[in-house]
Amino acid sequence: MLIGVVGKTNVGKSTFFKAATLAEVEISNRPFVTIKPNHGIGYVKVNCPDSELKVKCKPKEGFCINSKRFVPVGLLDVAGLVPGAHQGKGLGNQFLDDLRQADVLIHVIDASGTTDEEGKPCENYDPCKDVLFLEEELDRWYYGILNKKWKAFSRKMSVEHEEFVKAVTDQFSGLKITQDIVKTALKNSNLNLEVHKWTHEELFFFAQDLRKLSKPMIIAANKVDKAKGEENLKRIKESFPNYLVVPCSAEIELALREAAKEELIEYAPGESDFKIIKELDEKRKKGEEYMKKFLEKWKTTGVQDVLNKAVFEFLDYIYVFPVENTKLTDSKGNVLPDCLLLPKGSTAIDLAYRVHTDIGDKFVKAMNMKKRIPIGKNHALENGDVVEIITK
Repeated sequence: MLIGVVGKTNVGKSTFFKAATLAEVEISNRPFVTIKPNHGIGYVKVNCPDSELKVKCKPKEGFCINSKRFVPVGLLDVAGLVPGAHQGKGLGNQFLDDLRQADVLIHVIDASGTTDEEGKPCENYDPCKDVLFLEEELDRWYYGILNKKWKAFSRKMSVEHEEFVKAVTDQFSGLKITQDIVKTALKNSNLNLEVHKWTHEELFFFAQDLRKLSKPMIIAANKVDKAKGEENLKRIKESFPNYLVVPCSAEIELALREAAKEELIEYAPGESDFKIIKELDEKRKKGEEYMKKFLEKWKTTGVQDVLNKAVFEFLDYIYVFPVENTKLTDSKGNVLPDCLLLPKGSTAIDLAYRVHTDIGDKFVKAMNMKKRIPIGKNHALENGDVVEIITK
């Protein structure tokens, strides 16, 4: 799974990325700080069953704080976008190519309206324009890829009568477009299969649907704590009712995580409060007071919320804990060692194959360790299930 962090330049994308990963990336109030994409590991936050099962977990990946498990996911922070990116302006070609393998996009925008369309500092910019312009650039990118080979492709279709859905999927699989996505896009576009007769406008609508389905997008309204941030947030939500818009402050989340790393405070990502555990100087005290007030109002910084919503609402995944025995361990004695993310509807046999091909091949049955009952290979798993897989 790969989550792309996108948006125009100089809106706080790299701050968001660093807050989510604590990776060492350059942050500055100027355009095009990010030139090469930054790859990192972020974490989604789920309930760990350790307290319910009266054990102490030992994750092999990620970490656990007070029965809140943080499960790793891939994050990609790409170069900032400018109008005309699909034509190669700015770092457009690189930006778009970097996004090919992303499963879902987090669009970071400056809700305070203090950066213009080119990422330069300004006042009273309308952030709603950023949503429209990113949609336009992505749609034009998809259309360009389709249109580039469409004439020869559509002629081949009309002559050879190949199955349209399979042909489009094979042609554009590099963008993670599946047969189901093509079928849905075709249905949404309400176009016939005489594809050689499609107009450029019809082809664009089809490309637009492919983009919406293969690159779902959530809006992170960053800098909501700044002047006009809350006012603009309201307007963004009203202007784009079909989008999930999450208010956030990547700067505050980064400050909290770095303070926790220095053991100045106790803080778990996504929580509504933190505890000061070391004496702070006056400058830090003022910063902590500001962050306390922000959390009192907004409940979270929003960064963790965005990641969780991207995975569990947009991609519709569940989380499951596979174990090797009734002691809830692996072969090395690690308790609840793994937490795996699976598409909703995944079954016990799907989990077995996800653990290892040999485990799937030798699958006999599984046990729901919370309920202590056997489950069959086609049993649909639920969030938080702890499953022992029994093999030959």
